[in-house]
Amino acid sequence: MNYEKFMLRAISNANLYKFTAKPNPVVGAILVKDEKIISEGYHEIFGQNHAEINAINNAKKKINKEFESFSELVLICTLEPCSHVGKTGSCAEAIAKTGIKKVVIGSIDPNPLVSGNGIKILEENGIQVKKGICADLVEKQNRFFFFKQKNMRPYLTIKIASSADGKSHLQNKERTIITSEASRDDVQLLRAERDGILTGGNTLRSDNPRMNARVSFVSNQPKKILLSSREFNKDEFKFFNGDCVDVHTSSNLEKIINFYKNSDLCSILIEAGPNLVKSFIETGMVDEIILYTSKKILGENGVNWFDENKTIENYGFKLESSYKINQDIKQTFVRNEKK
Repeated sequence: MNYEKFMLRAISNANLYKFTAKPNPVVGAILVKDEKIISEGYHEIFGQNHAEINAINNAKKKINKEFESFSELVLICTLEPCSHVGKTGSCAEAIAKTGIKKVVIGSIDPNPLVSGNGIKILEENGIQVKKGICADLVEKQNRFFFFKQKNMRPYLTIKIASSADGKSHLQNKERTIITSEASRDDVQLLRAERDGILTGGNTLRSDNPRMNARVSFVSNQPKKILLSSREFNKDEFKFFNGDCVDVHTSSNLEKIINFYKNSDLCSILIEAGPNLVKSFIETGMVDEIILYTSKKILGENGVNWFDENKTIENYGFKLESSYKINQDIKQTFVRNEKK
């Protein structure tokens, strides 16, 4: 049987739910009999059935029609079935109860609660397990999830909107809009892809931002995180807007990020002013910087993002991609591990 063909299909279709399954990984599962797909299942909504359970439930509707027993089927799933009981039950245990005799897995789950344990449950129940089919694609698809499990903290991305002369905003002025509407729409997608969004009190007071993901599709909104030692009247700021916001008064950034070590959050987007951005970069925890640069010049009244002659590369990042969005340039920098 061409397992790779079905695995690629499961990976591709699972991606359809990346905005509603997060902060969980996206997972696809397909039940096959003699090269024929009997059913498919995907982890569609955070907190609800996992992919394997959906595939099994869909197959039950076809029993005695397209197959007689689950022992005739091969289960192909992109990620190792979970072994623990969390918001849902153990998928590995549920699979074993069906009578399925063979399971093909894309990647082992990096979560210490699962890693290898799901496979162990399957094998202890007499199920043949084949693993490592398109594992690299599964990890790439769920890069934030894999990063969190390996590094025990969320993946941190800083977003910067800069003028052509490297400025953040004008001094003593109201909110300064620098980039094009197309670039600002692109930022909404960044927010929709992340599990959390973090800002500081100065940004809140000067810009009064909403900082939610305003996209044209259904998406789980990122958890809002505020760093400020001052109290706020929540009714005066759009950022709160009925949302449950985590407020941290500590100035210890490493402690704040480590607070999310055991949370569901696998990725955080940092949208803040120059001081907080530089402080985060200097911790060495930032993994990615996304820079939107416009053609606008703010001049001497503008506030610099970085100190004179200091560039993103100087902080140990390398340019990964660069392209135009209308008249703006979007550049993505990733941490240079060799530095």
